[in-house]
Amino acid sequence: MVRPDGLYFMFKLIKQTRASDEIVNQVKHLISEGTLKPGDQLPPERELIKQFGVSRPTLREALKSLIAMGFLEVTQTKRTSVKSIISERMQDPLSLLIKTDTEKIFDLIEVRKALEAWSAFLAAERATEDDIKQLESIIKEMKAAFEKGRSWEKEDADFHLAIAQATHNTIQTHIMSTIYDLLRESVAKVFTDQAKVRRLLHQHYRIFSAIRNHSPEKARDRTLEHLSYVDSEVKAFRDQKDDS
Repeated sequence: MVRPDGLYFMFKLIKQTRASDEIVNQVKHLISEGTLKPGDQLPPERELIKQFGVSRPTLREALKSLIAMGFLEVTQTKRTSVKSIISERMQDPLSLLIKTDTEKIFDLIEVRKALEAWSAFLAAERATEDDIKQLESIIKEMKAAFEKGRSWEKEDADFHLAIAQATHNTIQTHIMSTIYDLLRESVAKVFTDQAKVRRLLHQHYRIFSAIRNHSPEKARDRTLEHLSYVDSEVKAFRDQKDDS
């Protein structure tokens, strides 16, 4: 299978009697080591059957087990993809809490400061050339979307998620994936002014530059500066709504 970021991984032929269990173990291992990340789509069924060397019923039994365990999910496009291992326990109640009490968005920003400052620090230490290329590509996509007047919030969230992935810490990546949609929601209504979005882009580039140069302290400090700016703009947006 060829990953979107250019990496390769191979499933192994099944040799034991209980083939479906071996498939389950292989997929769980790939998720555990971070080769398969939240949102990654598995190859089509026909390709999986070929890679594993098993029958269609055996494959379907294994996939059904992995879905029941919460490791995989079937998307709206009918593709099987990797699921955040903590999403059901956290995302829906957290999203509901923030929607019913808007002040909780500031709690989320505090959590982001703790998580993402550390992510940036580790990413600056551990990022590979592929990680750096991925971050640079996302920044370019966000800039292009903004300049063409298209929605840029997805790329904004993608950038923060890619930093977590660059830590090569599987748990960190899954936690960030869990709050992925919350990241998008937290900026969508606030940053409508072009000058402010340009400032976000500039801050992203400064964080990226520190990671590319393998400067952990700068990456951490620039992430905290960025999130402090987000915090101040969210507060200004709230105050403006209260006064209207």
